[in-house]
Amino acid sequence: MWHRVFGLSATPVSPVALVEHLTAKSLIVVPHFRGDDLGWTSGELHLPGNGTALLLERYLTEEDELRKDLNAFAAELETMNYSPNFAAMMARVIQTKQMVTLRKPYDHADEVNLDVTVLAVCRYLAANCDGVYQIDGEGWFAADGTVIVQEY
Repeated sequence: MWHRVFGLSATPVSPVALVEHLTAKSLIVVPHFRGDDLGWTSGELHLPGNGTALLLERYLTEEDELRKDLNAFAAELETMNYSPNFAAMMARVIQTKQMVTLRKPYDHADEVNLDVTVLAVCRYLAANCDGVYQIDGEGWFAADGTVIVQEY
């Protein structure tokens, strides 16, 4: 399952601060991040137990030709006119400066811990890059977890 964070700030969220935040919530991960001169570009968060790591990829709108993808998300939001927030979310997505994708593995032994960790990562990233997050099949959420647009 895919989770995505759409940030209005292009400043990278510190991987160290992210891991410290997770640790403070008693969520233990072993991080492996890679990057370049523009900040981190990808990462893996290995959770205790067997299974594939939680994979993160960070894209910048200007450098990674992200505009077509953002337009596709905005077009999808346009079909969600049953929500009073769809137009505001469309505008917000179009203004995105960075997007972080999280690929939740299907083979982890502790699904409950995995789900809690994924949500904690999404909320932390969204809160620290002036962002929102989206979960496939569920909807669009504010950094505090409030539903902005429900997906049906």
